[in-house]
Amino acid sequence: MLALLRSVWDEPRPPSPPSRDWRDWALVGVLVAVAVLEGVLRPDLPWRAVSVTVTVGLVPTLLWRRTRPLLMVVIVFATTSLAPLLTDGAPLETYTMVYVLVLLYSLFRWGSGREVAVGLTIMIATVSLSLFSGRLTPGDAVGAFAVTFSAVALGGALRYRAGARMRELDQIKLLERERLARDLHDTVAHHISAMAIRAQAGIATSASRPNSATEALHVIEAEAAHALDEMRAMVRLLRRDQPAGPAPVRRITDLEKLASPSPSRSGPSVDVEISDDIGDLPLSVEAAIYRIAQESVTNARRHARHATRIEVRVAADDTSVRLRVSDDGDSGLVRSAGSPGYGLIGMIERADLLGGTCEAGPAPDRGWTVTAVLPRTGAVT
Repeated sequence: MLALLRSVWDEPRPPSPPSRDWRDWALVGVLVAVAVLEGVLRPDLPWRAVSVTVTVGLVPTLLWRRTRPLLMVVIVFATTSLAPLLTDGAPLETYTMVYVLVLLYSLFRWGSGREVAVGLTIMIATVSLSLFSGRLTPGDAVGAFAVTFSAVALGGALRYRAGARMRELDQIKLLERERLARDLHDTVAHHISAMAIRAQAGIATSASRPNSATEALHVIEAEAAHALDEMRAMVRLLRRDQPAGPAPVRRITDLEKLASPSPSRSGPSVDVEISDDIGDLPLSVEAAIYRIAQESVTNARRHARHATRIEVRVAADDTSVRLRVSDDGDSGLVRSAGSPGYGLIGMIERADLLGGTCEAGPAPDRGWTVTAVLPRTGAVT
């Protein structure tokens, strides 16, 4: 139990809270107008001037509810607790003060564990003081607790959901880094194997062909340079040991295995077109192009409604390699809604690690298009 309380106390603030924008200012303006209208139009409002003044004066606390949630809650509860000194003990009863629930929600959504604990203590102390002083009846206290708990529970639930999704995204990125690291590992193993074979051949033929040793050294030098480049890329990646053996390195030419000649019950046809200018590409780039295309084709087969054709196009120039995967299904509006899926996140992460870009979205006419551009050198960032 003590460990649980300590973990809650040490919980940091959620990262990247939304910045203040025009909607926050609009909310403040609307609440000020509503508070003034309530003061003018509500005939049974006690201590009208004090109630409206305090209500309007506390509205700007909403502007700092994400960056300073505890301070704003303290200001509101301290002010509302001291306000009865100006109203002969009568509590504030403006309906507009319901915006305090937004502050409580923000405290549990964006505050740190310590801020949440302190704020919860302040709320309990304030309610207890109101009960003991007679300003709040037990029945009203139960109703206030139910409404307050709803706002608090909503903030905590959304906080947990956002944290869970962030952990899932981090796991997806880590898995993609591991796959890329394995591809790079297999690439380096390929170069080292070639170096060993050439060295053995040079030793075996050195007696009969003295020049063979020099030729072997030239080959070993070239292979070592490629291996060194790949090693420099690999050490920048995260990798955990896997019990399974290494997977084969995929090449761009392996994309032809994804092609199917005609539509069938299993899904739309896949047409693959690869330009001739794809020679001398690093294996890491070829593997990334293959993985992105494979994931795109899989997504199209799963999600593209009424699709009859999937096109895979690979082209290269002197500086970059470009991949385009498109389908003709009625999938644009459906698949563009909401957050990007984990497959798309993995593709973007793989392209980003190699210094490239990957974008996906609905096509202008119909269907879905995935476009990836990778540098021809395959430099890992």
